[in-house]
Amino acid sequence: MPSIRQLQYLVAIEDTEHFGRAAESVNVSQPTLSQQVKEMELRLGAKLVERGRPVRLTPIGREIATRARRVMRDVAEIKAVAERGRDGMAGTIRLGVSPTIGPYLMPRAVVRLHRDFPALKLYIREGIPTDQYADLHNGRLDMMLAPLPHSGRDLRVEPLFTEPMHLVGAPDHPLFKRTKIKMQDFHGEPVLSLDLRHPSHRQTEHICEKMGAELLRDYEGTSLDSLRQMAGSGLGLAILPELYLRNETGGEDMVKRFEIEDWTESRTIGAVWREGAAFSDSFAAIADLVAAEAKEILA
Repeated sequence: MPSIRQLQYLVAIEDTEHFGRAAESVNVSQPTLSQQVKEMELRLGAKLVERGRPVRLTPIGREIATRARRVMRDVAEIKAVAERGRDGMAGTIRLGVSPTIGPYLMPRAVVRLHRDFPALKLYIREGIPTDQYADLHNGRLDMMLAPLPHSGRDLRVEPLFTEPMHLVGAPDHPLFKRTKIKMQDFHGEPVLSLDLRHPSHRQTEHICEKMGAELLRDYEGTSLDSLRQMAGSGLGLAILPELYLRNETGGEDMVKRFEIEDWTESRTIGAVWREGAAFSDSFAAIADLVAAEAKEILA
């Protein structure tokens, strides 16, 4: 049977589609990785990798890689069970956080977490939720904070809090001169968004459809800061979350909120982790603390 390390090499090849990058991702030399994959193919009596550009797995290779991911995840859980049994509410948790949440909520939450659980360490990785869900399934992340909705097999999803979303624009936008504004008044107005991999893009798209506004697909932002700055320059309007607008690293220094009579838009932030994870009660405690911190800010 192949070793766990060999299975890890196969998964890395599927993820990167390149022998060199796969070797780099698992911290071995390319010749070592290639040799181990060949040895695994000999042991199993099946071709697993189509060697070309890009490198692809054969149908059998893909099936084995899918099962290998589960094996690797289970091994990680075994280690976590042992660690948890030894240390209690301690150890290192790999936490994935959406960039539309992390910079504006996590600093205060981390202070509170360290105060309440000093032996608990957080390895925090910001990333696009669609990518991080794959990392969660594969065991490269233990837990995520991300906009909902999301559902997935073998995942536990806990809604934490709901925050208002606001339409903002440059302070000299003509609509600010009106005493009353409704969503229909933004018909044809250009609206900026993050790229389509972000949940907020889909929400912005939906809101634009309701308002009859134009989603600017050629000017997608890379962060909430970039959206605010582009909106402040007059390029278009932007839809930003309350926590961001209240935070000193975000704010309203160059944009202004529209007070819209029939505007009720919001988003829900949730915590997500694998069902049956060894640290489930730790994840739940972290989720409760993050929710309490957010609600305190929003109160």
